[in-house]
Amino acid sequence: MTNHLMNTYMRQPVTFVRGEGVWLWDDQGEKYLDALAGVAVNGLGHAHPKLVDAISRQAAKLIHVSNIYQIAEQEALADKLCEISGMDKVFFCNSGCEANEAAIKLARLYGHNKGIVTPEIIVMEQSFHGRTLATLSATGNRKVQAGFEPLVSGFIRVPYDDVEAVKQVALHHQNVVAVLVEPVQGESGINIPKEVGAYLEALRQICDTHGWLLMLDEVQTGIGRTGTWFDFQHTKIKPDVMSLAKGLGSGVPIGACVASGKAAEVFTYGKHGSTFGGNPLATAAGLATLNIIEEEGLCANAEKIGHLIREGFNAEFKHTEGVVVVRNAGLMIGIELDRPCADLVKMALEAKLLINVTADKVVRLLPPLIMNEAEAKELVQRLSALIKAFLA
Repeated sequence: MTNHLMNTYMRQPVTFVRGEGVWLWDDQGEKYLDALAGVAVNGLGHAHPKLVDAISRQAAKLIHVSNIYQIAEQEALADKLCEISGMDKVFFCNSGCEANEAAIKLARLYGHNKGIVTPEIIVMEQSFHGRTLATLSATGNRKVQAGFEPLVSGFIRVPYDDVEAVKQVALHHQNVVAVLVEPVQGESGINIPKEVGAYLEALRQICDTHGWLLMLDEVQTGIGRTGTWFDFQHTKIKPDVMSLAKGLGSGVPIGACVASGKAAEVFTYGKHGSTFGGNPLATAAGLATLNIIEEEGLCANAEKIGHLIREGFNAEFKHTEGVVVVRNAGLMIGIELDRPCADLVKMALEAKLLINVTADKVVRLLPPLIMNEAEAKELVQRLSALIKAFLA
């Protein structure tokens, strides 16, 4: 192991050298079941032949030019995203935090265009929007913010899934321009609104009443993960702005800030940009990803397999003390325990299983969208045995 990398990650003692489907192999030839998918990135699993072909063919033609020229692959991906989302315009970047940065800048510019000198954005407790200065300031996690003060101002924080709190802000703050919210909070433990559709629909109504933008951070929930292309499609609403990344490029770095209606016209020439954002390689990977998800029915598969996994765990833990609840939105799955359980990550690795623990007490699973029933049952069997052993 090199000593020349900055010490920013608590890395697990394993090096993977190849993958196929939901499986990974390390440099010792050991085989692992991947129930994390690069933290919701590898929706197509590993080495999907159609994706590999698309990336290889694009790399042989053109990897990068510049956004000072027209890029056919970028235009095709923007068309596809707007087709499946019902939105109007797309700005491409390289990551989720960049997509959220774009959304924050868009909201501030929207406010300034309305004559609001110090625009404010409502954000949620326990949220996670990224690690740049603006996005960590928007994030509702003190651990992420600590040591990076002064934070960026202009954010008003309210409890998640609390419509009345948002209404109270509307009564007392005149400079609000937008609400930024994750439809399902991923990093804080797969937190799902009590009434899934009602929460976003209520926020939509409040935003419409006050002329605010409704901005959805779908970096983790988007691209089929919760059983529809985008989580908002489980409801009757459409956002003004949506941020995407993670699963969009199946591992090739790409993010997108997608806008509709009045929000789609806010950015004008020179107001935002990116050197690498939307380059031919990244957008070819993004377009291939969307086409494969569509061809193979992977949105529906995410909903079906997610339900199967949740019900499997519920059956396994029926008489297990220490398991608080199993939650899921498609293939975003959280198993909340009554105690800190970070040790389960190492236990799972030793059992050749890749998982994650977040919010101290929640085992988080984000399997590839291609996972089949047999693999899902194996995941339930392996992990439930580990959790029972840990709790005992």
